Amino acid sequence: MFVGAVFFPLLGATLAGFFGRWLGDRASQWVTVLCMALAAVCGTSAFIQVALGHAPAVIEIVTFIDVAGFEVNWALRYDTLSVVMVAMVTFISTLIHLYSVGYMSHDQTTPRFFAYLSLFTFMMLMLVTADNLVQLFFGWEGVGLASYLLIGYWYEKESANRAAMKAFIVNRVGDVFFMLGLALTYWTFGTIEFATMFASIDQHLGDTILGMRSLEVIGVLLFLGACGKSAQLGLHTWLPDAMEGPTPVSALIHAATMVTAGVFLVARMSPIFEQAPVALTIVTIVGASTALFAATIGCVQNDIKRIIAYSTCSQLGYMFFAAGVGAYQGAIFHLFTHAFFKALLFLGAGSVIHAMSDEQDIRKMGGIWKKIPATYAVMWVGSLALAGVPFFAGYYSKDFVLEAAYASHSVAGMYAFICGCIAAFLTAFYSWRLIILTFHGAPRADHHTMEHVHESPWTMLVPLVLLAIGAMAAGAIFVEFFVGHEWEAFWNGAIVNGAANHIMHDVHEVPGWVPLAPTVIGIAGIALAYALYMLAPQIPGQLAARFHGVYLFLLNKWYFDELYDRIFVRPARRLAYTLWKVGDARIIDGMPNGAASLVLEGTRGAVRIQSGRVASYAFSMIIGLVAFITIFLLGATR
Repeated sequence: MFVGAVFFPLLGATLAGFFGRWLGDRASQWVTVLCMALAAVCGTSAFIQVALGHAPAVIEIVTFIDVAGFEVNWALRYDTLSVVMVAMVTFISTLIHLYSVGYMSHDQTTPRFFAYLSLFTFMMLMLVTADNLVQLFFGWEGVGLASYLLIGYWYEKESANRAAMKAFIVNRVGDVFFMLGLALTYWTFGTIEFATMFASIDQHLGDTILGMRSLEVIGVLLFLGACGKSAQLGLHTWLPDAMEGPTPVSALIHAATMVTAGVFLVARMSPIFEQAPVALTIVTIVGASTALFAATIGCVQNDIKRIIAYSTCSQLGYMFFAAGVGAYQGAIFHLFTHAFFKALLFLGAGSVIHAMSDEQDIRKMGGIWKKIPATYAVMWVGSLALAGVPFFAGYYSKDFVLEAAYASHSVAGMYAFICGCIAAFLTAFYSWRLIILTFHGAPRADHHTMEHVHESPWTMLVPLVLLAIGAMAAGAIFVEFFVGHEWEAFWNGAIVNGAANHIMHDVHEVPGWVPLAPTVIGIAGIALAYALYMLAPQIPGQLAARFHGVYLFLLNKWYFDELYDRIFVRPARRLAYTLWKVGDARIIDGMPNGAASLVLEGTRGAVRIQSGRVASYAFSMIIGLVAFITIFLLGATR
């Protein structure tokens, strides 16, 4: 069953990709949906087996690499961590595939789209089931490639091409660090297989490289690699631009694949991170800073998808600082619940865009909740879960993450707790700003658009309803298994907490006000949004004008794109232009072109000599003869 969960998406991608023209658009769509549904059934079955106590195992498929004694098997790691990820990815991806049948119904190349979508899912499954770092890196690069294809799916749009290239390049920056970490891991342990590597950690605690502990360097390098995929502060700039892809792509990237890969990597490598306290501190600080940074930007964005995109960036920060304080289980729990409500929000946003004739600016919406009541209801559910309102899914996981940060009793942990609380307030605020501006108030769209506002078809509404159920119930159902009293039996060694790491126990001993704080803060954020956008809608504009510099700073995303453009993009373009015009055109091409020009000029001179006149030929012969005699006589006198 576990093998089927991994390879059914590959089957769907193959059928739609290679035989899509023969199958036709509709058949290609439903073939991939069926393959994903089968994968979800297999993934759910494997999840149930693990929950019932099924022993971990390694399923070997084939020898992947065998070069000069270096052998890597293509094997599937069957443990709780991989099974949780497989079940989540296949279930969410199945609903997104089904949603896409309705959303992409007017597209002319749907077989290609569904092939890319299934390929993306397969690559993510390869990543989360890897039994070694090389196979994990194969899936890691695979999701990068598939994301490039999907973000730039509408390649006739220049903005989509730029966004795809930006995502690809920024991720390659992170991948350089990942490859360095992989190489150092092999150098240190002599293996890249997880089981062998983790079993020998105690033997390498004192290993150093360039005066630093090898395990610390490995941890930092792997985390920097994770920052690229998971859009942490500094390498986050690709994520909002990824909204140029179709909405189902945004949902899949943000909810179940790619951006969660970095969090998974840290959890998978927890035995190494547990021996690298400096690396964990860096993870905590960067994650907390990202959570706050992205939340501040989300408060002023006007594109409905970009607001949700920055919420993803912020929530990923929560996951990372949970892992940074040693609560890896809490990080994966928040990843799990986040998948439901974030996919719900993105697909709900897609339903709004579908209803509004492809309009994405929330300033041009309003007054539509009665026309699309189902979409309105599920957007409420997703927003309640995102804001951490009791007793929705996000309430259980986000509260645990903040409690773990407080329970760590470290400076970095307290910094994370404060940033997380502020971000929780801002999250609730921008979530209800989105709800109010999108659905309430007087209509701000033109008359033609408002006449055509309509509810989405059933292929789009069914996934929304199922995701809404998950956003309401997933937290309550799984909290005891992931982070409650059953956590040790449930994880069964798939995630390692070191002997000195008591965070999973200490989190239940925090003061009573700590669990209450996120809820109170979230409700305060919702109340502020209502006050500003329902009761006194003129105030936000007045505040933006009064604090114009701050508003522009946030609206322009802290000017990271402009800074990178000045530091990296422009110098790179100038260098490329110089190499093109001087290095290539003048030097490389200039030498053979110059030689060719000399030959051409010589032949033109020779052609002019061949005039066809006998007198000219006789004169040339006399001149040649005189020159020959002169040279002969000069040689003889010497």
